Amino acid sequence: MTEIEKTLENHQVRPTAMRILIYKYLAEKKITVALTDIESAFAKAERTTLYRTIKTFEENGIVHHIEDGTGITKYALCEPGCNCDLEQDLHLHFHCHNCDETVCLTEHKIPHINLPDGYVAENANLVLKGICEKCSGR
Repeated sequence: MTEIEKTLENHQVRPTAMRILIYKYLAEKKITVALTDIESAFAKAERTTLYRTIKTFEENGIVHHIEDGTGITKYALCEPGCNCDLEQDLHLHFHCHNCDETVCLTEHKIPHINLPDGYVAENANLVLKGICEKCSGR
């Protein structure tokens, strides 16, 4: 059994051939990807299969989605041990307005924010925007 198959099974996801391919595709990316990117990479696959795979991955904590302000939802693999928990697993994202790529900055966690009484946070997404290291030449 491969490492990808073990990861999928640990998240209660049956490791089908397409799921393994999509996981591998996401693992090779250093940036977030939109569903259209996945559709382009797997042009011969059914769009509904690709969509269902991403939704299954998201529902089972394998990927998280990012709203980076472009109007296009993007996805990235969760880091090992992540439960997408609001209190401990949220991290910064960076969107480069030059190359239009968004990356997860998993080593930079979003600190806990104390909300006023009566407010219940269900999701948080912090996206910094500017020029990435690749485009800035640093």
